[in-house]
Amino acid sequence: MSKVPELFGSMVFNESVMKERLPKDVFKALKKTMTEGTPLDETVANIVANAMKDWAISKGATHYTHWFQPMTGVTAEKHDSFITPGAEGAVIMEFSGKELIKGEPDASSFPSGGLRATFEARGYTAWDPTSYAFIKDNTLCIPTAFCSYTGQVLDKKTPLLRSMDAISDQACRVLKLFGKECKRVTTTVGPEQEYFLINKSDYAKRPDLILTGRTLFGAPAPKGQEMEDHYFGSIRPRVKAFMAELDEELWKLGVYSKTEHNEVAPCQHEMAPIFETTNIATDHNQLTMEVMKKVANKHGFVCLLHEKPFAGVNGSGKHNNWSLSTDKGENLLEPGNTPSSNAQFLLFLTAVIKATDEYQDLIRLSAASAGNDHRLGAHEAPPAIVSMYIGDELGAVVDALVSGEDYTDAKKTKMDIGVSVLPNIPKDTSDRNRTSPFAFTGNKFEFRMPGSAFNVACTNTILNTAVAEELRQFADELEQAVDFDAALTALIQREIRAHKRIIFNGNGYDDAWIKEAGKRGLHNLASTPDALPHYTDKKNLQLFTRHGIYTPIEVGSREEILLDEYGKTINIEAHTMLDMLRKLILPACVKYSKEVAEGVAIKKQIGVDAPAEAALVRTITEKTAALAQAERTLTEKAAGVPARSIARIRARYYRDEVLPAMEEARRIADELEGLVAKDAWPMPTYSDILFYI
Repeated sequence: MSKVPELFGSMVFNESVMKERLPKDVFKALKKTMTEGTPLDETVANIVANAMKDWAISKGATHYTHWFQPMTGVTAEKHDSFITPGAEGAVIMEFSGKELIKGEPDASSFPSGGLRATFEARGYTAWDPTSYAFIKDNTLCIPTAFCSYTGQVLDKKTPLLRSMDAISDQACRVLKLFGKECKRVTTTVGPEQEYFLINKSDYAKRPDLILTGRTLFGAPAPKGQEMEDHYFGSIRPRVKAFMAELDEELWKLGVYSKTEHNEVAPCQHEMAPIFETTNIATDHNQLTMEVMKKVANKHGFVCLLHEKPFAGVNGSGKHNNWSLSTDKGENLLEPGNTPSSNAQFLLFLTAVIKATDEYQDLIRLSAASAGNDHRLGAHEAPPAIVSMYIGDELGAVVDALVSGEDYTDAKKTKMDIGVSVLPNIPKDTSDRNRTSPFAFTGNKFEFRMPGSAFNVACTNTILNTAVAEELRQFADELEQAVDFDAALTALIQREIRAHKRIIFNGNGYDDAWIKEAGKRGLHNLASTPDALPHYTDKKNLQLFTRHGIYTPIEVGSREEILLDEYGKTINIEAHTMLDMLRKLILPACVKYSKEVAEGVAIKKQIGVDAPAEAALVRTITEKTAALAQAERTLTEKAAGVPARSIARIRARYYRDEVLPAMEEARRIADELEGLVAKDAWPMPTYSDILFYI
């Protein structure tokens, strides 16, 4: 452990490396670009690029790449070597400021949602100096934004950076009203990462895991997670070795990997990092998922990041812990100890409450995918209805604000709600609510809806922009106020009364909540095809365009891309299921029933009755016939997808026609798994996969 400080960030071109390798004036100029967004002079860029190249070569790098995040949800990179032709057939190692700042990868095969024709190939990557360059696999990786030849946004980083600017601008306006001057307010995120580790040998025998990331078939094991013995339990030595190497590799890349433990389901685990600026946290989480897979492979594992790889046990989420801090280190979601701080806190809390209510559809769709639809609503995943949990103590403050009555704190001390004598709101005075999609947890909000494979850029773009809009409205109103205290009190009370419906501190799994949410007028967007079309609702288009996050056509492209991805995901799953039925499961059932039937016939020849075996043959034969019919139905449904319809219609067809046919085929196949002998079943079972030694 004594090596950790030396190891941490050793593969990152961070500030300490910059200070060491750059002239003072160049470092100062680069630092200003990083913190204030000022343009970087070409001369400065050339010096930075050369220093970055020399550092990377000293670490064994031979290539560089502009590392970006297209709409695929994963990262992309095109590698170029540092070599340049030299004299007499030799080469020299060069890297210019122009190459650092701008790249030109082929953009034709990335999702664009109709923004461009396939033959329009040109795309540009632009260096994001707010996120440090790093070395991965002997390649200098330069975090970049990605756009088309016409400037349209083709990635997830650019909107996130814009949303961070938007919320900073509006938050600074609000803070100025409280007499505080700050240059920057940043959103911070700590994305907890859940995942499964299974044996490579089992994975290799499951076409569904290989092609779709989840098991399309699988009867429940005799034991699941009901004994609750895996959660925080003793970590297997093999898994501990994996975690140790994972930490080491992440620390090299400057990722603050902090917490590791067993999760609820067998074979499920979690890694939680320390909070970072949202942009960097997003980059680091993408790196984390990539490194997890590589390290798992070295230890004989496969790391599964699907939201629901195994039916009947916990799925995997990515809890997005979101907060706001000033450039002076003040957490704006910290309740505080003084009346003025509490007034400020309540105003920012009110902005989050209002944003969550008014843009609950956007918040929901930020966690929408085919995989996550299987996860939401059960086994510690929140329901699809967006609501906020704020706890008993803060809930009592909100209730008092709504009613206009005095507030009584946990110690029975009555305090008037007037701004000048607001109560001291203590931290962590209530339990956590694991069924709440968006829960206040002391000085941050934990958004529990995103799935484990998600790129959290979209989620945080929406959170940032929605809260920025409410802060904009608040600043517009309060800047015109004659009596600030009175206007502030009236605003907080009015907005909390108007949006209190989004607050729910109870059990999100209770059926009564679904009815109650309906009475409150909250959205119940149960599936991805329900949620994604809200991207282009008029109010949402206005939100994005007002803050310069997307143009209307760029919003429409996101809806198109994600709906298309939903349909493609289910299409792949359906055809994988059909392939497994035809080549593995149906042949295995026919063969086994034949073997048992032959045994029955032999016993009859020697005058021995075999009623149990005969009954088994009949049952397997009947269920095999039913499964064959289910296969034919699924074949018809998969072939019947409307070919030329819009993405919304195709997505609904997959949900309403293909998925039910898949579920019926699985139901019958899983019943047959319980009847066919283990050595005759053609793939590892849940017992094999989840309870390895």
